[in-house]
Amino acid sequence: MDGTGIWVAGGYQTDFARNLTREGGDSADLTAEVVRGTLESAGLGPEQVEVVHVGNAFGQLFTGQGQLGAMPATVEPALWGVPAARHEAACASGSIAVLAAMADLQAGHYDCALVLGVELEKTVPGDQAAGHLGAAAWIGHEGQGARFMWPHMFDRVAQAYDDRYGLDDVHLQAIAQLNFANAKRNPNAQTRGWEVGQLVGTATDRADNPVVEGRMRRYDCSQVTDGAAGVVLVSDRWLAAHPQATRRPLARMLGWGHRTVGLGLQQKLDRSAEDPYLLPHVRQAVQDAFGRAGVTLDGVDGLETHDCFTPSEYLAIDHVGLTEPGKNWQAVEDGDLEIGGRLPVNPSGGLIGGGHPVGATGVRMLVDAAKQVTGTAGEYQVEGADTFMTLNIGGSTTTTVSFVVGSAPAA
Repeated sequence: MDGTGIWVAGGYQTDFARNLTREGGDSADLTAEVVRGTLESAGLGPEQVEVVHVGNAFGQLFTGQGQLGAMPATVEPALWGVPAARHEAACASGSIAVLAAMADLQAGHYDCALVLGVELEKTVPGDQAAGHLGAAAWIGHEGQGARFMWPHMFDRVAQAYDDRYGLDDVHLQAIAQLNFANAKRNPNAQTRGWEVGQLVGTATDRADNPVVEGRMRRYDCSQVTDGAAGVVLVSDRWLAAHPQATRRPLARMLGWGHRTVGLGLQQKLDRSAEDPYLLPHVRQAVQDAFGRAGVTLDGVDGLETHDCFTPSEYLAIDHVGLTEPGKNWQAVEDGDLEIGGRLPVNPSGGLIGGGHPVGATGVRMLVDAAKQVTGTAGEYQVEGADTFMTLNIGGSTTTTVSFVVGSAPAA
C-alpha cells in the first residue's frame, strides 16, 4: 500500500421522508444522527476521526444557521478540536466535500475523514423554499420572469434538446415513472409510500400533476427534502494500521471528475452551440472520472445521477456515453435504465423518487454507489455490481462532479 488509495469504510443515510421541523428537531439533531450512524456503519468511534468535511448549500436561508463545519463538534464532544470545514456548491456541495476529504487523504495530511452532507428544507412553505433554492442561479441575470427558478431552468434544458435533436415528453414521463418505481424498493426514499401510478401517456391529463413551469410538471421535479448522508473515507495507510477493518465490505474510490463553468445557463448553451453535446463540460467531467478509474462505460454496472428534474437525467444518458448525442430516447425505450438493463440508473429512486436534500445529495449518491459494489443495497441491489458511478451537478450544471467506485479488495 502506497497510501494513495482511498476507501469508503462506511456510509449512512437518514430517512428522507421525515420532516424535522414537525418533529421539533433542527440541524443539530440531523447532524447528530448522521455522525452517529455513519461512524457506526464504519465500526469506528468519533475519536478516530482526523478531519471532517461538511456539504451544505443553504443553511443560512432555511434555518438561519451558518458555520456548519462546527456542527459535528457541537453535537459530538469527541470531535471537539478536530479540523472541519463546510463546502458549498449548490446541489454539488456534498461531492465537493468528498473531493476535499480525498485531497486531504491523498496529500497525507490525514488518514481517516468523516464526510457529511446535511440540509433542512422543510422549515418554510414550498414557494418560499423554491425561492431559497433559486439563490444558486445567476441572480438578476436569468429567470427573472419565472415563478419557480429551477423548474424554469430545466424546462429550458429540455427545450434546448428539443430544438437541437427533438424531444418527446413521453420519454421524460418514463424517467419519472422509473424513479418513483425504484424508490418503492428503498426504505429511506422520500416517496416510497406514494402511489403515483401510470405516468407515461397520462401525465398531462392528471389533476395531481399540474404544470410547474413550461413542460415541467409536478412529477418531473425532485422533492423538497430534509435529510443527511455521511461516509467515512480512509487511506491505504489507515487500512494497513487497522487490518481488522478489511473484514467489513469496503468500496474503493477509483476515479473522479470535477468541472466548474459559469453560472448562466445561456452562457453554457451559447458556448456549446457547435458541439454535439448540449453541455460538453459535463461530458468532460465524466471522461475525467473514467480516465482516472481506468474504465469505460462498458465496465460500469450502474449510475446514480442527478435527476433534479427529468431533463437532467435525460441529459445524463448521452453525456455518460450510453447513447450518441441526442439519441437519449433510445435508452429509455430499450429499458437500458432499468434494474437489469444495460446501465441501471438511480436504482435508489434518485432525487425524484428518493429525495433531494441539496447539500446531502452528492454524499448520498456515494453511499448508494458504495452499497451497490459491496452488495448491501437490499431490495434495490443491482445483481453482480462491482463498479458504480455517480454524476452530481450544482445549479444548471455549473459544478459537475462524478465518481467511480469499485469493490476491488484491499491489497
